[in-house]
Amino acid sequence: MSKIVILGAGIAGHTAAAHLRKKLAKEHEVLVVSPNSNYQWVPSNIWVGVGRMNPKEVIFPLEPLYKKKGIGFKQAKAVNFFPDGDLQEDKPYIIAEYVAGEKKGQHEKITYDYLINATGPRLAFDQTEGLNPGENNMYSVCTYGHAEHAAEGLKELEDKLKKTNQKLKVLIGTGHPKATCQGAAFEYILNVENELRRKGLRNNVEITWISNEYELGDFGMDGMLLAYKGMRMKSAEMVEMVFEDRGIKWITKAGVYKVEPGKVHYETLDGEYKTEDYDFGMLIPAFAGHPFKAFGKNGHDITSKLFKGFMIVDADYTEKPYEEWKVQDWPETYQNPSFPNIFAPGIAFAPPHAISKPHISKNGNPIFPAPPRTGMPSGITAKLVADNIIEYIKSGENPHLHKGSLGNMGAACIASAGFGLTKGSAVSITTFPIVPDYIKYPKTGGRDIHKTFGEIGLAGHWIKYALHLGFIWKAKMKPFWWLIPE
Repeated sequence: MSKIVILGAGIAGHTAAAHLRKKLAKEHEVLVVSPNSNYQWVPSNIWVGVGRMNPKEVIFPLEPLYKKKGIGFKQAKAVNFFPDGDLQEDKPYIIAEYVAGEKKGQHEKITYDYLINATGPRLAFDQTEGLNPGENNMYSVCTYGHAEHAAEGLKELEDKLKKTNQKLKVLIGTGHPKATCQGAAFEYILNVENELRRKGLRNNVEITWISNEYELGDFGMDGMLLAYKGMRMKSAEMVEMVFEDRGIKWITKAGVYKVEPGKVHYETLDGEYKTEDYDFGMLIPAFAGHPFKAFGKNGHDITSKLFKGFMIVDADYTEKPYEEWKVQDWPETYQNPSFPNIFAPGIAFAPPHAISKPHISKNGNPIFPAPPRTGMPSGITAKLVADNIIEYIKSGENPHLHKGSLGNMGAACIASAGFGLTKGSAVSITTFPIVPDYIKYPKTGGRDIHKTFGEIGLAGHWIKYALHLGFIWKAKMKPFWWLIPE
């Protein structure tokens, strides 16, 4: 019998648990350890953040589902890793700390045969002074709780607009010089603009996008050359067209480093220090690895074997110039090289390098996006890891491993504004591959132009809502859930 322990119950962890439980005999134990009691479908937090969707529609409790499906669950967080065991325990284990219930604050040793680290990122609001959700009229949509609070803040702005003729300011984008997840901020700014327009308040609001991107539409992926209505268009041109159509201003090449009540401080690549006023703001924080520690059998610190911020996997982490980076640097099995029974799919693995070209300000500070790793690749890599663990269990030490790199994997981003079946519009962008392959696709910006395209319209909005319904169904493991692709 094998015991598989999964840390985290987000898209990656939950997907891995579902596939393992479906495909493995009941004699094998699948255990999820997560501080969160609920699963949340993160992409729909955007609708929660403008008050068009209730938080209950994007979450459900994990423990009852896991009990029904034969998956163990502990509401706890991993603290320390002992991948070789210790002098008293031969098996590898983690130390977990309970975060709720009668055992809250207690620590437990949890052994494993295989470990999946799907803890995702730490939302590092602390890396930007004053960037705390709910403070300084600054909000977040990174969790359903944050998004619900953002909706309340937006409602307060709307109430203020109804009572005054004064023009107010909305500021949305990235809140750190190396923040990622521009796509979420992009979708949110479109939804905020749409809501204000729908309620007849748009004319009294100045809406501004602020980002660490070198140019619009970078999205942490160095931008894209898109097929659009029978022609080729840069993602920068598409986003600029969308912003101009909606009267949204933009600031790029901006590294936000401080937030005060109604004022954001940022540095430009030119080395200037500037400010931007706002009445309502939503800035995506930096993502960071969790502060895990790892120890060897004798108790010595071996954290560097497992982590460099995020978890080390089968990537090439060699320091080299941007021009020498290549697709082959990216991981394929998401295994830790020192401990092959440890995996890190989704956002938990350390990327080997940025995808967007690094830019340094005249003051010597980096201002460019970190690599985005969204729901689609998180689900794909989690299923891949689950299948590889199954291969190990069935085949022994020399399994035929499945491989999947972000260099041969596509992704889709649907930024939908509006809500309902007849009203709404979405900016839909698909890209293949996620990490550009400039050798294979030298004439089209490192991507397959036949699989990299953009669309604007109601159809994308329908797809986004269909994805919400479909992936909630899949996450709840309802009949034939496995037929829905990752």
